[in-house]
Amino acid sequence: MINIALPKGRLGEKAYAMLEAAGYECNSIKEQNRKLIFENPEKGVRYFWVKPSDVVIYVERGAADIGIAGKDIILEYSPDIYELEDLGIGKCRMAVAAKKDFCDRRDRTLRVATKFPNIARSFYSKQSREIDIIKLNGSIEIAPILGLSDVIVDIVETGKTLYENDLEPKQDIVDISAILVANKVSYKFKNAEINAICEGIRKNITK
Repeated sequence: MINIALPKGRLGEKAYAMLEAAGYECNSIKEQNRKLIFENPEKGVRYFWVKPSDVVIYVERGAADIGIAGKDIILEYSPDIYELEDLGIGKCRMAVAAKKDFCDRRDRTLRVATKFPNIARSFYSKQSREIDIIKLNGSIEIAPILGLSDVIVDIVETGKTLYENDLEPKQDIVDISAILVANKVSYKFKNAEINAICEGIRKNITK
């Protein structure tokens, strides 16, 4: 049985659709209930829904053999796992955004509000820029408006939310998409099964 961690939400639903198309369907996952674990013994798969940021933890620690995680989560947590395939879904980008009239003064510390402190720290360290990280968990866009931060580092999809709050992207950091990841031990001992799943979903990838 291959244990597969799926992120709750639209991304997980898209990922499951790819796995289903690859021949690893599990009809009970579509039932309207509060169950979190679903399995199809005939196909040898067990799915479970988890918080998107927790997928890499389940995979790294072996509770899941494989999972689907955003590149942002992988970069932020740097888990000891294998990245097997870019699924070409959930595309967006990590970017620096600020007020439209913002001008970076390098003679003072830059205040950066973000849900991704490690990504932000890595990005600015390459520029030898002194920063003050302000870790937030939601409503990042209001931080510059209220004077809490100078800039934000966050995921940008269309940019609509930024523009509606009088902000704009200033610098792109990295492109983001969903990645199929694997536990290192599982990949060694369940290699044939995991590779079969990889081959099946590759046929459904549009990059």
